[in-house]
Amino acid sequence: MDKVKIALQYLMPKHLLSRIVGKFAAAEAGVVTTAFIKWFIKQYGINMNEALHSEPEAYKTFNDFFTRELKPGLRPVTQDNDIMVHPVDGAVSQLGPIEDGRIFQAKGHHYTALALLGGQADDAARFEGGDFATIYLAPKDYHRIHMPIKGTLSKMTYVPGELFSVNPLTARNVPGLFARNERVVAIFETEKGPLAMVLVGATIVASIETVWAGTVTPPTGKKVFTWDYPTEGPDAITLEKGAEMGRFKLGSTVVMLFAKDAIDEFADGVEAEAVTRMGKPFAKLED
Repeated sequence: MDKVKIALQYLMPKHLLSRIVGKFAAAEAGVVTTAFIKWFIKQYGINMNEALHSEPEAYKTFNDFFTRELKPGLRPVTQDNDIMVHPVDGAVSQLGPIEDGRIFQAKGHHYTALALLGGQADDAARFEGGDFATIYLAPKDYHRIHMPIKGTLSKMTYVPGELFSVNPLTARNVPGLFARNERVVAIFETEKGPLAMVLVGATIVASIETVWAGTVTPPTGKKVFTWDYPTEGPDAITLEKGAEMGRFKLGSTVVMLFAKDAIDEFADGVEAEAVTRMGKPFAKLED
């Protein structure tokens, strides 16, 4: 059955399906939208007691619901300067060292940092010998993405690609999954060197947003787009640890790349399949 599910993903018109779902997710369809939100809550066991607005009727569109805010103070951010925090609610897919430029995806599957970053060789070189972490956001999760550490944006890259599902089954069966799906790469300069936050698209993910650029939607095609940003002066975009940096309109995956010697060790319990909660300790930074 698993082989059938994977085969169907290769065959289905993933971009067309995603555009259709995206239209519905952005539509203010009144009782239809509310009914679908109620079904979604029940289907995926979403805890609406955590949401700032707990009633389904409070959301005009499905996107509004999916990117819902949490109640203030519900995800306190660990303030210790030596600690990097979880950027999202989700579950760790994989994490560990970047070895010879390669990142572990699942048993039998690796991909390269160079491919993940859209073929930007200078960017990939900055993470050689560093570490990575991949976090999967399930449909039930809170879908805003936050900074694990304070950083100043230096570059954003949009990489066109496929829109395979990014669930664990697909990660185990589709080679190079995260480096072949559509994605947005944001590189930040931090006190511990560069940090790459890679927001990976997936089937029916209507769009990816960042707080500085809004919805990132370059023209359809195979071209990689890049934007450079000043890291000093009044136009520099600096985000504090725990600040929102982006969001998914429907769920997906975040891949983080860290420079060599940035991380001393991952926090206790941070391992493959571990649940993540934004703001809690993720890793101890090198002195």
